[in-house]
Amino acid sequence: MLISMNWISEYTDLTGIDHKELINKFTLATAEVEHVYEMGTEIKSVVVGEIVSVKAHPGADKLHLLKVNTGKEIIDCVCGAANAAVGTYVPFARAGGQVGDRVINETVIAGVSSYGMCCSEKELGISEDNSGLMILDKAHEPGTDILEFLPLRDIIFEVDNKSLTNRPDLWGHYGIAREISVLTKRPLKPLKIMDTEAFKELPPVPVTIEDKEQTFRYSAIRVGNITKKHTPPQIKIRLTYCGVRSINLPTDLTNYLMLEMGQPMHAFDNSIIKGIQVKSFPVPFDFETLDGIRRTVDKDTLMICSNHGEPAAIAGIMGGESSGIGDHTTELLLEAANFDGTFIRKSAARLGLRTEASTRYEKTLDPEMTVTSIRRFLELLREADPGILVTSSLTDHYIKRYQDITIDFDKAYVDKYTGIDISVEEIIETLSALGFTINHKDKGFTAAVPSYRATKDVTIKADLIEEITRIYGYDNIIGKSNKSLISPIRHSAEREEEYRIKLLLADRFGMNEVHNYIWYDTKANKELGIQTKPNVRIINSVTVENDTVKATLIPSLLGNINKNMEQIPEIGIFEIGRVAEGLDEDGLCRERKKLGIVIASRSMTEKQTFLKLKEVIENLTAAIKNIVPVYLDYTAKEIEKVNYIHPVNAANIIVNEKNIGYFSCLHPKVKDRIDKKFNIAIAEMDMEELTAVEKENIMYREISKYPGITIDLSLLTDKGTRYEELKAIISEFACEYLKSYSLIDTFEDDRLLMGKKSVTVRFEFGSDERTLESKEINEMTDRLLILFGENGIQLR
Repeated sequence: MLISMNWISEYTDLTGIDHKELINKFTLATAEVEHVYEMGTEIKSVVVGEIVSVKAHPGADKLHLLKVNTGKEIIDCVCGAANAAVGTYVPFARAGGQVGDRVINETVIAGVSSYGMCCSEKELGISEDNSGLMILDKAHEPGTDILEFLPLRDIIFEVDNKSLTNRPDLWGHYGIAREISVLTKRPLKPLKIMDTEAFKELPPVPVTIEDKEQTFRYSAIRVGNITKKHTPPQIKIRLTYCGVRSINLPTDLTNYLMLEMGQPMHAFDNSIIKGIQVKSFPVPFDFETLDGIRRTVDKDTLMICSNHGEPAAIAGIMGGESSGIGDHTTELLLEAANFDGTFIRKSAARLGLRTEASTRYEKTLDPEMTVTSIRRFLELLREADPGILVTSSLTDHYIKRYQDITIDFDKAYVDKYTGIDISVEEIIETLSALGFTINHKDKGFTAAVPSYRATKDVTIKADLIEEITRIYGYDNIIGKSNKSLISPIRHSAEREEEYRIKLLLADRFGMNEVHNYIWYDTKANKELGIQTKPNVRIINSVTVENDTVKATLIPSLLGNINKNMEQIPEIGIFEIGRVAEGLDEDGLCRERKKLGIVIASRSMTEKQTFLKLKEVIENLTAAIKNIVPVYLDYTAKEIEKVNYIHPVNAANIIVNEKNIGYFSCLHPKVKDRIDKKFNIAIAEMDMEELTAVEKENIMYREISKYPGITIDLSLLTDKGTRYEELKAIISEFACEYLKSYSLIDTFEDDRLLMGKKSVTVRFEFGSDERTLESKEINEMTDRLLILFGENGIQLR
């Protein structure tokens, strides 16, 4: 946003203040200034010139030979402007002067010498009008330097719009002037406005508000007998310097008020629009806006319509071509309104039409500005065209008022959070200058927030601390050690476990942590052939394809693998993040925190990859809960839910009878889409279920001083027999000397074992009191084999 220092100076006296230093102070205290421009420095030796003679050029039909009185001399000049006429006063650049990048020299044009140049508004940088010479009024004598009465010299600074997002009061020059008046400790002058009470007996403008949810306030008035079409030069200059094109007097004034007060306004031709309806339409329709483009307006867009219901403007965004102000307009219907900022932003996004007006509305403007802006407009219009007539009373529908905000605080609170001793007087002076109403009693304060800061900006005590310290000056605060009680932060069990899991996966297994967006990458999933179930969708997603919230982390992790497989032959990644599993009965997302792990390798076989992931899972649960999980086969019904789980090599992870997730080889169809040579295993666990599992206590025992013995038994079992079933059988074996047992290996070969498999289990026997004899070991081994035989399991 471009800000004019000349404009600011109209409301607060900046005499004797270095403007560039002030701009730097504004950056430190209020908002970031990106650029500073010095305007008008390229206008030199341009004076008021009176055209005293106009003759046709003998060698060029479109040129004229002029004699121009510059006060001290009559100068010959060749000019091509069609409106050059005897007796008119125009800006005249003498030889040796400068206009923009152009230095004026004595020259010969079509065989005739010219000793200067008559200037248009565009050449002076006043507007884009280059159709003819700029005609000056005759209030200034020939020879007067135009810089004496045209404010072409100005300093323009550009404020970063992002730094004003929460400050709707700063989207106009008057709000900026208020800030600068506080920074310079100089008074803020009031706006000159017209008193509309004198017109209260006139008939009102008929205004009907049908949509009272999105319309907070709507004010309107009617003005007639408009005879002047041209905008005063000072207003044109300010508009041009602030990046707005001059059009005609009424339109320029609405734009001027928007830049001055931050309040968008719109003027309708009253011969076309007699009254107003504010409503939306049940079906989409086409509408031509002021920029000459026909747009499709959907049913959720708020419209300003004539009293007959015909669309005249898109509320808060742009007016319509059919009811716009033109050179023929002599009476107008003026509106100033306040709409729901979020609604305007969504409408502008749907239309693909973001304007200066919508940019301001979406910041949540102060509804109190509508009437003031109308009165200000009338005052400026009367100054430019004294013969105007107000032909109606002021219509004002105030539908939604923001709640008054008062905040209580004390000096101790200010001292604690600023770390400095700011006096009571300075606190009151600062907040009062910013527009807050302050009541002070003893050490306590009550601050009433002004309406222009109460829409979404200042709501809590901390906001007042910010106001006080930024005006005090952050650069004036001397850094020093602060004395305060420090107490350790106790993390939740969930946070502690999450950190330990990350550390284990990264440190012990060399995996990389990744963070993906909360939505599915639909395009990437489609490329990999990954199918996902419908889930919670994001309204008005920036990318239409990526509008579904994830219910699982795995598709995103597989997308990471696909993007990195060419550079890295061995990949291990994990992510801890939230997903949404549909909506609950209250219409809120059922959020769950999940852990996703993916291992991909070119060198390991599919079985090795699968077992590597199993090792990771077992180390994880052992480290976190002191429990080694058991596994249950993934059912066909569960496999049908997603198409990237392997139809055979997949299992549920069970910890203390809780199903905390699953792990699997990647389905061959999806794996082949990534790379046929890559073997990939995936796992996903529910962090909340894992946290809910009680941690097992570690039982310690004294190591025997007598040697033990280990015996490996290779057992012939059915192919479908799981190790868990063998453990259940072994648990029935009553033997005080059996210290432990573990799975060593499995072997399958249909030719050798004829539909069976061999499972090797290692048994450790020992005593704390003596060395066991061979006879005892054989006896215990025989008892074990008898127990296995009773359950249909033979020694291989």
